[in-house]
Amino acid sequence: MSMEIKPFRVLSLDGGGMRGTYTATYLDQVASAFARRRKIGPLDMGASFNLIVGTSTGGIIACALAAGVPLSKVVDLYRLHGAAIFRRPLPSNLIGAVPDSFRRPAALAEGEAALQLALENVLGHITLKDIYEQRGIALAITAVEMSQHHAWVFKTPHFADTTHRDDAYTLAEVCLATSAAPIFRSMAAINHADNGGKGYNVFVDGGLWANNPVLVALIEALDIAEPGQPIEIYCLGTCPVPAGEQIARENVHRGLPDWQFGGDVAALSIDAQQFAYDHMAKKLARHFNRLCTIIRFPADKVPAALIPYLDLDDTREEAINALINQARTDADMTNSKCAYRDRDPEAAMICSLFNSAPERTEPPMKRRVSLEQGPTTTVSSRKDDTHV
Repeated sequence: MSMEIKPFRVLSLDGGGMRGTYTATYLDQVASAFARRRKIGPLDMGASFNLIVGTSTGGIIACALAAGVPLSKVVDLYRLHGAAIFRRPLPSNLIGAVPDSFRRPAALAEGEAALQLALENVLGHITLKDIYEQRGIALAITAVEMSQHHAWVFKTPHFADTTHRDDAYTLAEVCLATSAAPIFRSMAAINHADNGGKGYNVFVDGGLWANNPVLVALIEALDIAEPGQPIEIYCLGTCPVPAGEQIARENVHRGLPDWQFGGDVAALSIDAQQFAYDHMAKKLARHFNRLCTIIRFPADKVPAALIPYLDLDDTREEAINALINQARTDADMTNSKCAYRDRDPEAAMICSLFNSAPERTEPPMKRRVSLEQGPTTTVSSRKDDTHV
């Protein structure tokens, strides 16, 4: 009697600054509802995936999930430390831009120190090697390395012929690198941990090239999964601002203030990448000689009342509460979709994912994930051809 092949499951998490509050709350709320339905304790959602891929704020959540950190702690990180991390909002006019150009560097330095401390309090000094050895979960976190302006993907040692380049980086360092958004945050100077701390690389936000990292997720999954193993990729965004604007012909000549001194360019890039990369990944998936399904977790239309709270660096309490409330609404909608799983393939996938998620054990980093509960610790025999 042949055994059913378990799918290779991937979670892909978009970037979006403080809007990561939405992402963490959404996953936590859906997982909590399924735990209540199953009459068990909190779910270990990280252990539900073979691979977790993230960019920027999505990279922070990815690292927390891989380490088994409760998502409520990630929400607290944004709520309690957001204002210390994003100390200066972007100027809205030229009058504010002049003093900002002098004061921003010091504010960025203070914000980096606040983020590093907050990350270490949540993630400790766990390394990428620790994650894979103790949890069997592969991680791929995007960034840009500044000495060559090349894409860089921080990876656990999940390939048999890995060079172990990233093994010694701590999750906190990886998070600093992937979320180092120019203008909003300092660049991240990360020491070479495998060389006694001698030398360093400087990184900026992976959102510059992969804010929606679904293509990274797809490529990495194809390299790791066994031949013929079905691949399921679950994508989750950060409640982006409704895309699009009508621009009068006479207003096409925008200056720096009209682009919020670069801030609106970042938001535009996020919008464009989410749509384009989802579309490209799904087009590519049709041409593989295996079943490969890519879905984005369902979300309702963003209400007009929420739009004023969606800036990447908005740390106001009312903005955080608005994101949390929207995440709860969307989580309820997702849970309701499961009632239609018999005739909705995406709803069936989501229900299967959360119904098979293991119960969290304490402390999660002290155990390996069992074959029955989730991903295996098997190292892929494939070559690490995509380790950029």
